[in-house]
Amino acid sequence: MVGLVGRLWNLQYKSIVKEASGKTLAVAKFFCVLHVTNTYLCTFALAYGPSMVPTFNLTGDMYLAERLSIKFGKVGPGDVVLLRSPESPRKVMVKRLLGLESHSITYVVDPMKSDRCDTIVVPKGHVWVEGDNIYNSRDSRQFGPVPYGLLEGKVFCKVTTFLSLAHLMLNFDAVNCTSSLSQPKNKRRV
Repeated sequence: MVGLVGRLWNLQYKSIVKEASGKTLAVAKFFCVLHVTNTYLCTFALAYGPSMVPTFNLTGDMYLAERLSIKFGKVGPGDVVLLRSPESPRKVMVKRLLGLESHSITYVVDPMKSDRCDTIVVPKGHVWVEGDNIYNSRDSRQFGPVPYGLLEGKVFCKVTTFLSLAHLMLNFDAVNCTSSLSQPKNKRRV
């Protein structure tokens, strides 16, 4: 009798271990795929603050950024990019790319105080980025051209939350059918 109970216990234990190891392996595979996707293909992120108003809301918007365009050099002026801050490396920022290396950029030095403009030629291996809200943005006007290596992704999709969708459905006549990431009308392109 003891031998039978021992064999049944052993069979039950083996099936539990087999099932648990199978599920653990599936979860581990899922997290590996998630890590590779987030690191090399695309990532979700949150943009909040005043620097990218009106493209992104002040209180925060979710967006998707793909990482392949940066690796293959397929970014250009007007693209919204995800980049590591040159001032504090733990911070990731979202800005609009306005110029690549050797481009001549004319920008307003301090729009709150004067209309004085400066012109700069972006050095080799660098880009020029600015926020859409030039009155309240910390960007290349303060810290200069950004090394291309600090770019992390190109924003391609603004993720709309359920509440935003409900608001759009209720106010469908006020919807503007242009791309939400297009160049703002009040921003002059140089």
